[in-house]
Amino acid sequence: MIEVAALTSGRNVPSRRFRVAQHIGPLQDLGVCVTEYPAVVSKYASLPLWPQRWPRQYGYPLYGAWQAVKLAARMPGVMGSWRSRVTWLERELISGAPTLEFFLRRPLVFDVDDAIWLSPPFGRLAAKSMARRADVVLAGNRYVADWFGRYAREVRIVPTAVDTDRFRPSRSEPRDAGSIFTIGWTGISWNLPYLAAIEEPLAQFLRDCSGTRLLVIADRPPVLKRIPADRLEFQLWNPAVEAEAILRMDLGLMPLPDNAWTRGKASFKMLQYMACGLPVIVSPVGMNLEVLALGRVGLAATSPGDWYQALVCLYQDRDLGWRLGRTGRALVESQFSRAVVSKKLADIFHELDRQPARPRKRQKDGL
Repeated sequence: MIEVAALTSGRNVPSRRFRVAQHIGPLQDLGVCVTEYPAVVSKYASLPLWPQRWPRQYGYPLYGAWQAVKLAARMPGVMGSWRSRVTWLERELISGAPTLEFFLRRPLVFDVDDAIWLSPPFGRLAAKSMARRADVVLAGNRYVADWFGRYAREVRIVPTAVDTDRFRPSRSEPRDAGSIFTIGWTGISWNLPYLAAIEEPLAQFLRDCSGTRLLVIADRPPVLKRIPADRLEFQLWNPAVEAEAILRMDLGLMPLPDNAWTRGKASFKMLQYMACGLPVIVSPVGMNLEVLALGRVGLAATSPGDWYQALVCLYQDRDLGWRLGRTGRALVESQFSRAVVSKKLADIFHELDRQPARPRKRQKDGL
C-alpha cells in the first residue's frame, strides 16, 4: 500500500472535490492510501468582513495578514507530506505565489486543471517553480499540459473525472414533445458572466419557442434582465442535489469566451451534462473543442446567431438530442469516468513508488 499525502485547497473548492476527493475511495482499492489535508481556510477565501464598497487599496496591510493566515492553514499538510511516501499537491499552496512548496516531500505530484500561471500577483513564477520541483505534473487538459511541458520533468494529461454512478441518465427514451423543454447551466457564481454573455440568444429562444425554460444551478442567483422571471428557474447549488438538478434539464450549456484563461479550463460541466445523457451546446474553446472531436455529442456555438440556431435545432429535433446524449454518455464512461481516471492515477503513483527519480524531461498523453 502506497501512502500518499494530498494537500487540497479547501473543502468546497471544486478542483479539490473532483480532482482529488472523489478518487480517495477507489484509490484505496487500487493499493494507494490517500490522507487528505484540506486547507482549513480556503486559499480562495476573500478577506472576511471587508465591505465591498471600500477601496481595495485600503485593505492591503490586512490582505497581507490574511495571506499569512491562509499559509498557516497549509502547515499541517506540509508536515503531513513527510509522513507519506508521495505528496499530491492540488494546485499551488497559495494562489498566485510560490511559498512553502520547496519544503514538501518528494516524489511530488503537482495537480493542475487551470491556467494558474495567469493568477496574480506572481502566478507565472509560482507555476514555473512548481513545474521544476514536481516529479510529475498532472494536467487537466492539453493546453495546460503544453504550457507545463516547457518546464516540467514529466507531464501526464489526466482529465477531471465524472462519477458516472451519481451522474447518470434517468430516462430510457426521449421526453414527449409536449413536455417543458429545459435548457440548463451549472457552475460557480464567478462564472455567471459567461452565461450572461449569451443572454440575448437565450432570451430570443425563450420568446420564440413555447414550453421552454432556463434552469441555472449556482451558489447565487444570476442577473439576467432579458429573461422573463417566469421562464427562469434558479436552483441553489448543493453537492447533495447537483446531479438530481442536472437531470431536470433536456440540454446543457457551456458558453466561454476565447482567451488565455478559458483555454485552460477543464470541460467539467460539459462532461457532467454528457454523463447524464444530455446533448450539449458549448463554445469550441480549449478542451471543449477536444471533447467535441471525440464524438458527436452536441453542437458548437460561437456567435449569438449560432447559439440561437443550435437551441432551436435541438428543441425541434428531440430525437437528435437523444442520440447526441447517448453518444456523450458512452464517451464519458469510456474516457472520463471516475473508475477510468482513478486507475490512471493509481498507475502513476505506483510508477513513482518504483521509480522515484525522473531525470528525463518528457510528456505523455493520458487521453
